[in-house]
Amino acid sequence: MKTHERELLIYYNPDSSSDRKTVAHAQSVAPHIRSYSYSQAPSTGTSWQQILIALGVHPKELLNKAHPYYQQHIRGREFDEESWIKVLRYNPEMIKAPIAIRGARAVMCATPTDIYKLTGLLPPNL
Repeated sequence: MKTHERELLIYYNPDSSSDRKTVAHAQSVAPHIRSYSYSQAPSTGTSWQQILIALGVHPKELLNKAHPYYQQHIRGREFDEESWIKVLRYNPEMIKAPIAIRGARAVMCATPTDIYKLTGLLPPNL
């Protein structure tokens, strides 16, 4: 999923204060932000494949392994890549951190300041 170089696209959990801070940091560094809650995350496997390629990670790496659904239904099981993508598509609430996309690049924002990895700017006071 490619976005315009001047635009940031963010998928995040609006119930998380850290995720909301990530969106706030993004708004301070980019003039155009599109933010979507995980419930509005991409609904196609192709979109998820493009995000995973941009991130350079396996789908399992995006999941919060402490999430109750993961613990009950996924822990200890192995799937092929297509099945992992289905897990992401149908359970986006298990994603452990916001995903920010700019151009053809993407980053998992484990901390709010990780958004700066997409901008090339240094975060203030760091």
